Amino acid sequence: MPISIDWLPQTAYVLVLVFARMGTMLMLMPGFGATNIPVRVRLSFALVFTFVMFPLVMDNYPLVPLNGMGAVVMLGHELAVGFILGGTARLLLSAAQVAGATIAFQTGLSFAQMADPTQGGIQGAILGNFLAVLGLALIFALDLHYLVLAAIYKSYTLFSPTADLMVEDAAKLAIDVVSGSFTVGAQMAAPFIIFGLVFFFGLGILARLMPQIQVFFIAMPANIALGLLLFGLLLTIMMTWYLGYIEQFLMKMIG
Repeated sequence: MPISIDWLPQTAYVLVLVFARMGTMLMLMPGFGATNIPVRVRLSFALVFTFVMFPLVMDNYPLVPLNGMGAVVMLGHELAVGFILGGTARLLLSAAQVAGATIAFQTGLSFAQMADPTQGGIQGAILGNFLAVLGLALIFALDLHYLVLAAIYKSYTLFSPTADLMVEDAAKLAIDVVSGSFTVGAQMAAPFIIFGLVFFFGLGILARLMPQIQVFFIAMPANIALGLLLFGLLLTIMMTWYLGYIEQFLMKMIG
């Protein structure tokens, strides 16, 4: 009995397209796309995830096109979708950096910066980096990454391989994520904004009453100490607010 291999071209075609979307997405996502993780490790994880997703999404892809240009167009479509989803995930977690930068500025620690592993190694305030890494760890600890996986699977409904790329919807999604992340970051840092206003207002009065004394220079250690104390007291509330925002967004994506 002859063995038919007619299914090989279609299988290879779909695998390449799924890998294009998964690989681009995971290269950009925080945590998975960290620059301190070797590229081979990231690509290996993307390949494994491709084989996991393949039987679930293979029916969403059309048959192999008759010409090479059609395959190139489909490959570009999947790369663009992976870029949109991975970039959206990176913007979603930027709320921690917004909050951390604001808190660092109000507490006099804005000069303390280091590379942020969740944002591609760019320089950021050390408090923002701490919040970003802590938030990423809590996402895995609280099993929110299952919602991320469900959202990736749902992306084949939102961004179907057979439909045109919805550039306007993707732009609107990016704008909503940026505005939402900034709002949540500002809300997380709201107590520190009030603290900074009250503290520096009081120092301004003291500086007017005692102009011969460098009040701001003398009070800087107290500003840092009180800011760190307030940071420790409010850390749980801030991370609860942050994780609630991420969970709400992912549930909206899942629909």
